[in-house]
Amino acid sequence: MLKFFNVRMVIAWLLSLLAASLAIGFLDDFYQGFLEILFLTTLIQTLAGLLIYRLLGKAKRLPPLDLIPTLTLCLTLTAFGLYLFAMASRFPPLFNDQVLLFNKGTFIPFILGNLIAIPCLAWARKLVKTGGTKQTSAYLLMNRTIVGILLAGFFFVIYLMLASIFNQPAFDVDDIFFDSDGLLWRMRFTSELYRDYYWRSVHPFVLLIIRPLVSVTAFFLKGDTLYAAMALVALSGALCVFLAWYFVNHMTRNPLYALLIASLLGVSASHLVFGSLIETYIFLAAVMLTFLVLLLKDKPLPALVLAGLLSFGITISNFVQTVIAFLFAKRDFKQWVKYGLIVGALVIPLALLNNLVYPDSQPYFFIPSNLTVEADNTFSPSTPRGAAILRVMFLHSIVAPDPLILEEEIPFLKVWIFKADPLKMGEYNTFWGTLLAFVWIGLFLLGGFLFLKNWKKHDQRFAPAFILILIFNFALHLRYGKDVFLYSTNWTYAIVLFLSLAWRDLGDKRWFQFLLLAFLALLMANNSRLIFAMLSASALHIQ
Repeated sequence: MLKFFNVRMVIAWLLSLLAASLAIGFLDDFYQGFLEILFLTTLIQTLAGLLIYRLLGKAKRLPPLDLIPTLTLCLTLTAFGLYLFAMASRFPPLFNDQVLLFNKGTFIPFILGNLIAIPCLAWARKLVKTGGTKQTSAYLLMNRTIVGILLAGFFFVIYLMLASIFNQPAFDVDDIFFDSDGLLWRMRFTSELYRDYYWRSVHPFVLLIIRPLVSVTAFFLKGDTLYAAMALVALSGALCVFLAWYFVNHMTRNPLYALLIASLLGVSASHLVFGSLIETYIFLAAVMLTFLVLLLKDKPLPALVLAGLLSFGITISNFVQTVIAFLFAKRDFKQWVKYGLIVGALVIPLALLNNLVYPDSQPYFFIPSNLTVEADNTFSPSTPRGAAILRVMFLHSIVAPDPLILEEEIPFLKVWIFKADPLKMGEYNTFWGTLLAFVWIGLFLLGGFLFLKNWKKHDQRFAPAFILILIFNFALHLRYGKDVFLYSTNWTYAIVLFLSLAWRDLGDKRWFQFLLLAFLALLMANNSRLIFAMLSASALHIQ
């Protein structure tokens, strides 16, 4: 058996120690038994070791000029994660580092599990090599997506760490961070207090979608629904990164370029924040990216209908984005009409079912008077508001400004980026922040130029859809939203994927890859300042 444990497997085993230690550091808050930790360590390290072993095999075949930027990206992301951990550790009232570190009594079964993983890895490699596993669809799928899976796993750890900070029960009011309803959704997803106390109808069957997922996740966390909701939000953020990687890799056949673009989405201001806060918006982004991949793979109508129902059920307005994407990607009017009619026929029964399973949880969306409560979030369109929305959409959603710190009616300092009345917004108060904003504007303009230049050269099923989705969001939020950054996951994916298609002819140019790498490194440094501002403002109120 040990003949299958070669040098590459040794390296994979050593690297998988980090993955196993992070996983057990989180899980040992729920599993304290010696045998439980032993089993989980062995299982996790074996699976992680196999994935890393396959990744090392792919890296071995990379040309040296591709390997260098890939390793540089890995090291940059690792430094970013360690920096965020060190920064959060400076605020012990907010961050309990035991979320990712071992508890007492865990170390011995963890070490034993590491040792048992050695023969398990050898046996698993033998099974793959001699047992016909390489011909199975599961192995082939893993082999195609291993890079995206590991990138998504990294972002899951980052988002989960931040989620453990900003979703604590001590944050017992709404509107603290970017006008998000943190308390409301935490209660609706994790407790029996699931009634919407704002009595809004725009989330018609969100509980029917999210609460079962929280319950399933809680099953693996010994019934802890709060941490289950945190993990589910972080997992949805990581799924967005994976789906962005999959989309770009499929469209460009350039794995390194796909890694860079997916990392850009993952470290954007929008996804760092809403991949960590218990709210609805990261679920919407994950559903929309899933819908795009289904269109990309030309999946049958039932799969698209299911994704459309999920989008409608979480927030009504987001269904429009699926309609736009369907029309441009399929270019089949009859199928488009059929899609709309089927979804339209099912949403009312599902809303009724939602309120049957969760009685009196929210009003029905199909009664017009129930929509009037949204008037509190509407404002008169104006040129200054329009200009501010464009700035949030195309600049702040990626490159975080220094946020507004507001002392108002709640017993917490508010951390917002945009305030509708009176109109205020975050600014870039540092030289490097301003410089990075201008670099991003330059990259964006370059993308626009290349898109127009190469209009007839490439498949244009998706780029026009992204443009129309951005126009729709701008028109919607010209009237709606107190802090429009709250809705930024509804368009950030469209901006990033549009630019990935616009830049595609530069994706294999070494100078452009290193330009994106440098931009990503600076973006991580800049956006970590937003996290620091959230930590600093919150720490004043948490004892």
